[in-house]
Amino acid sequence: MTDNDIGLLETPELITRREAVLRVTALLGGIALTGGTALITGCRQEKVGEPFTQDEIAYLDEIADTILPTTSTPGAKAAKTGAFMALMVKDTYEPKDDQIFREGMRKLDDASKDKNGVGFMKATPQQRLALLQDLDREQFNMSEQRKADAKRKSDEFLSERQQSQPAPAATTATKITEQPPKGYFRMMKELALLGYFTSEIGMTQAQRYVESPGRYDPCIPYDGKPAWAGHA
Repeated sequence: MTDNDIGLLETPELITRREAVLRVTALLGGIALTGGTALITGCRQEKVGEPFTQDEIAYLDEIADTILPTTSTPGAKAAKTGAFMALMVKDTYEPKDDQIFREGMRKLDDASKDKNGVGFMKATPQQRLALLQDLDREQFNMSEQRKADAKRKSDEFLSERQQSQPAPAATTATKITEQPPKGYFRMMKELALLGYFTSEIGMTQAQRYVESPGRYDPCIPYDGKPAWAGHA
């Protein structure tokens, strides 16, 4: 932990944001969120991208609502998750990630036309869900392959070092450990989850919410009911 991190923990307005990012990171398998650093620091970096149109926000609402539909509780569209996603991309994503996300919106619509004969907005809920499930599996498989490739390269690098051969250039080690760019659907899924579960609906209806301070129970039996929401 750096001095900057310690400073962030001492700032009350940032604690909830940090906890929210960590919670969604856990839901996504422990992989850091795109733009996560900017989210934790309150979007204080000097970056403001192009705004999204209302049609684009409506499109993002439908994507998020397919990921988190209405069941016994309102879905992502009711929580206005599309507007959240647009704001986070505009204000927190690096230019390269911003471009991947916006191009991904077009690619998703093209994929819907190829698979269903219509764009995403005109597809049925069942068609939308099947398409996103395909993309989710594809993203997972790509991620697993990248992990395997990274492990293989790391093993080769360590083997060379153990054999006392001249150490490769520093750039070689950097390439082994650096994170490859995420797929656009991974970004969409990240923001849909983060936006929904930090919204009022997500906090108070999809989860159980109790205002703090309250009694602290370090270990309680799991009863199968929804998880408790973090303190707002």
